[in-house]
Parts: sequence; C-alpha cells; structure tokens
Amino acid sequence: MSKLLARLNIDPYVLALLAAMALATLLPAQGQWSTLAGWATAAGIFILFFLHGARLSREAIVEGALNWRLHIAVAAMTFLAFPLLGISIRALPGIDPALGTGMLFLTLLPSTVQSSIAFTAMARGNVAAAVCSASFSNLTGIFLTPLLAALLITGKSGGFSHESAERIGVQLLLPFLAGHLLRPLIGGWVTRRKRLLGLVDRGSILLVVYTAFAAAVTEGLWSRVSPADLGMITALSAALLGVVLLLSHALGRWLGFNREDSIVLQFCGSKKSLASGVPMAGVLFPAAQIGAIILPLMIFHQIQLIVCAVLARRYGAAARARCD
Repeated sequence: MSKLLARLNIDPYVLALLAAMALATLLPAQGQWSTLAGWATAAGIFILFFLHGARLSREAIVEGALNWRLHIAVAAMTFLAFPLLGISIRALPGIDPALGTGMLFLTLLPSTVQSSIAFTAMARGNVAAAVCSASFSNLTGIFLTPLLAALLITGKSGGFSHESAERIGVQLLLPFLAGHLLRPLIGGWVTRRKRLLGLVDRGSILLVVYTAFAAAVTEGLWSRVSPADLGMITALSAALLGVVLLLSHALGRWLGFNREDSIVLQFCGSKKSLASGVPMAGVLFPAAQIGAIILPLMIFHQIQLIVCAVLARRYGAAARARCD
C-alpha cells in the first residue's frame, strides 16, 4: 500500500487528515466531548510549539543570517509576494468570504522545514542554506504570521482582538520560548527521539483538524461549501503555486543566484507549512470558522507536495546528467 501511495505521489499523512475530516463529519464532538476535545487540542498546540522551540538551535539562527541575500529573497516570497497574492484572491468576485479568508490566511504562513529541505536535497541544491532558510522562516512566522493576520484579517472574517493576542502569547510564544530556553537540558533528548516526537507533532495536528471540522460541521460547514467551492479552491491553489514558482525562478535569475541557491529560493519560497498553519488557526479564529479557513491550506499542501516532488526529481536528474 505504501509503495502504491509513493508511486502516486500521495502523502499518507494527507489521507490521515482526510480521515480526520471524515470522522468529524460523521461523528462530530458535541457537548462535554467537545469541551474535552478543546482542552486536548490546546494541550497539543502547547506541546507542538514547545518542541519547535526545543529543536531550533541558536547556531541555526546565527548561520541563517550569513547568506543574507538568499534568506531575504526567501522571506520576501514568503511574507510579501504570497500575502499580496492572497489579498488579490480574497478580493475576487463570487468567492465565499470564509474560504477567501482561508486562501489569504494560507499565504501568511511560514515555509515548511522538512519538505523544503528534502526537495532541495533531491534536486541537488544548497541543502545547508535550505536548512537555514526554512528554519528562519518558521521562527519568523511564529511572530510575523499573527501580526500579518492582525493587519489583513479583520471584522467578521476572524478579527484579531486582545483575547486573540493573549491566546497567541500563551499557546504559541510562551511554549516556543520555554522550549528554546530549555534546549541545553532537553535538546539532546529531543534530537534522539525524532520519530516519537514526529508522531506527537502529527497527532496534535490531526486532533486540531478533527476538533476544527467538528465545530464547523456542527455550524453547517458542508451546507455552505459546495462542490463548486472545492473546485474553485483547488484551481486557485494550483494557480497560486504556479505563479509563486514562476516568480521565485525569475527572482533567482534577476539576483544572479547560482543553480544551488536558486533551487533553495524556489522550494523554500513556494511552501506553506501545514504544521504551523493548523495550530495557529486554532488560536487565531473562532472554532466554528476554523474548518473553512484551513480547508484551502490542506488542499494547497497536497498540491505543493505533488508539484515540487516532480520538479525536484527533474532538477536532480538534470544535475546527474551534467555530472555524467
């Protein structure tokens, strides 16, 4: 089964996310179970960002500042070009306001870490620079994504109130800083247990997805999101990724980057992190809105994996051909 999924470029974790959505649709948590699920979700988010803080070394932060032209270019794609495109998408006529907000929200998120590095390595790019750029993007996103959400997402779409700021501080920044401060004591333990902690990461995200969609289903999500809306989100996500890949390629050529750094810019600058986006949405938005808001992110996530896997293989094959 796993070999078949690999051949089809289907991430098994995406299937798990879809299963969580299906379970929430068929058996949404209600009443006391909804309260318990909310507490478990809050705990999962706290643990998730605590581990992010414990994993990120200060050396990575320092090293990330060295290749400053490349990292500024990646940050410009992630936190400038993407949000501008997101604003344009939300302004399109006929798009559902909640889904438009979801498209905008996904453009405000930081880049992924694991897949950006993996695709850069597959394409024979500058892996060290990819590690620094992706890590720096995630660190910056902890602070910058909520700020951009405060500036760009207001009113009924999920306003940024004092209560939201307090939740961000308690559920995102506090555990992240606590984990980073405790890194000298637990950093080695965290590093040695990557597989176990990976399960914790993914499990907490699945819990957030379930509770978010359960609340959204209770509020009538699927009566508001039609097959036409899903088709529109898929088409917009594919178009968004295509535009960003073209922009990052053009920017790399304009800045005179070599092949290896251009690959870093393209892969790190075109990704959006599901691992960061889902728990952040759980903090930033009311429970009933989260399902519709993270739906575009989940669709975009799978599209970016498929497209970038194809590109990485093509770049890697071209590099091997040149070496031969």
